[in-house]
Amino acid sequence: MKQLILDVRPDFQPSLANFVPGDNAALLAALQEQCSRDDGSLLYLWGESGSGRSHLLQAAAASASARPVVYAQPAQGIESPGPRGLLLVDDLARHDEAALAELFRLMINARTMQQSFIITGDVPPTVLTLRADVASRVAQGLAFEIRPLSDAQKKTTLLEHARARGMQLPGELIDYLLRHSRRDLPWLMAVLDALDEASLSLARPITLPLLREILKTP
Repeated sequence: MKQLILDVRPDFQPSLANFVPGDNAALLAALQEQCSRDDGSLLYLWGESGSGRSHLLQAAAASASARPVVYAQPAQGIESPGPRGLLLVDDLARHDEAALAELFRLMINARTMQQSFIITGDVPPTVLTLRADVASRVAQGLAFEIRPLSDAQKKTTLLEHARARGMQLPGELIDYLLRHSRRDLPWLMAVLDALDEASLSLARPITLPLLREILKTP
């Protein structure tokens, strides 16, 4: 029975639909538009860790599936998505010099190739500390800060998500989850889904000890 609990894992596919917008409505509208642009334009999204940067890029990849898409993470290099392609660059400042050189080459030829870019980072474009030619190009694009939800907003959203599934949650459970797990909301919601499934499959009530077993925390 214990093994069954430990086999329960949160599993979700990032999408624009399961990103809670909060104060990011304008950002999401710009992101959706950028997924279809082929004019050499660039959209830069920045925010703190856990604000949903990677979630938004993966959601963009799914949303733009009708065109060529390359999703570039640090240490994986950067390559061209081809004509009319969309290049998604996650965590820009962590890419090495070779990747940044290739990115600059793609930026120069982007209009001719009918490509576009969505790039994420953890600081505003004006204070990026990387090669000047890339930083200058990024600063010329449209930029948005990803405004994180407050803990109170997250708690309200999680409670609404739980109620929609018919879950009765002790208040202490959400507080514990916010203190002892990842901060991105889709993952937190997926934890609640896994908790509900574990409770049903094991015929156990939803309690803090059951949550701890799922999270594998003391």
